Amino acid sequence: MKKQYVLIGFMALFAQFAQAQFSLDGEFRPRTEYRNGFGSIIADDADAGFGISTRARLNAGFKTDAYSFYLSLQDVLVWGENRQILPYDQNNSFAVFQAWADIKLGEGFSTKIGRQILSYDDQRILGGLDWAQQGRNHDAALLKYKKDSFKLDFALAFNQDYSNPAGFVSVGTSYDTTGFFSYKTMQMLHLSKKWSKFSGSLLLMNNGFQEYEDDGVTADGTSGLQTIGTHLKYNSGKFGVAANAYLQTGQRQGEVDVKGAHLLSLDLSYKSSDKVTFGAGVEVISGNDGDAGETGAFFPLYGTNHKFNGFMDYFYVGNHANSIGLVDIHASANFKLGEKSSLLVKALNFSGEQELSSGEKSLGTEVDLVFKQKFKGYALVLGYSQMFASDGMYELKGITEDAAAGSQNWAWAMLVIKPKFL
Repeated sequence: MKKQYVLIGFMALFAQFAQAQFSLDGEFRPRTEYRNGFGSIIADDADAGFGISTRARLNAGFKTDAYSFYLSLQDVLVWGENRQILPYDQNNSFAVFQAWADIKLGEGFSTKIGRQILSYDDQRILGGLDWAQQGRNHDAALLKYKKDSFKLDFALAFNQDYSNPAGFVSVGTSYDTTGFFSYKTMQMLHLSKKWSKFSGSLLLMNNGFQEYEDDGVTADGTSGLQTIGTHLKYNSGKFGVAANAYLQTGQRQGEVDVKGAHLLSLDLSYKSSDKVTFGAGVEVISGNDGDAGETGAFFPLYGTNHKFNGFMDYFYVGNHANSIGLVDIHASANFKLGEKSSLLVKALNFSGEQELSSGEKSLGTEVDLVFKQKFKGYALVLGYSQMFASDGMYELKGITEDAAAGSQNWAWAMLVIKPKFL
């Protein structure tokens, strides 16, 4: 009799899996870096940084006719961070990177609830930041609508600290996590439409930041920062054009009024052959005009900022907020060296949108090289970047040219393996 029950159980389980799709995959991504001026000018008497980090992810997905479920677990390990036989992870980096359910509501509607990546357009304002080993995610509820080539996404988020259970349960809703534009509330609407050669989108986003009284502890409402803009893209054969136009208004954290902050960009691409693609473009990001209590500086918030303004991350990667802005003029060439290999060469010239205190605007030039080679089941990516700083860059980063190292560069090598278990 017990065997019959077991058999019935297995048959029920098999029937469930027959009506659903289960997937299990992972990622193993070790990266070695030599940092001799990455992120900022390195001093002549400072030693270059060298280290190895690894991202390990395990992803599980489950799909039925009614809903989809996804769970992504990750750990970011720095080689040697734990002493021998230590019984815990010293950097406390193990985390649930994604955990969401996407429920179908019918007639093109669905809702995606939980920890998830919000990535739109070219990832200038909202992106997954995949370059960073830890990535970027949001805890949000997303209402989605799709019909043909039209999409509408509406997101809501309300963040809270559970480290203070009293605040979470009964006393109030003060949000004590700060830094890097961590928000208490978020409302986002993204509309997009595609045609045969043209696509466009509209983004409207409001972020609420926790404010405090003079004691720095007592919650005192929120300040709201609004970001509004569009991403446009046109492709016709070998020629392509992409443009961004965004505005910011409202208040940043600290009740700083934001007025006239903007980001404008234009990028052109031309595929001269199956093996070479050329690119050129300009991006202008407004800076602070220096008036007390307000700013005209734009910040691209939650985008994949490593993708823009040079791979050495001198601008808008945890830095350059409320500063002199940026004018980035760049050109690139992407060479297909073989069926599974490519080489990207990119040069970028930087200057401030506003002047430094000395009146200087020129910041310097960066050259980036990235080589990719795919193998059966894995890929190898190599990179090298060199910064040629001008007087303005030394002033911006707070170091004199005499005190700086003679060469500012960065090199890295990364192995990417993404096994599919089921």
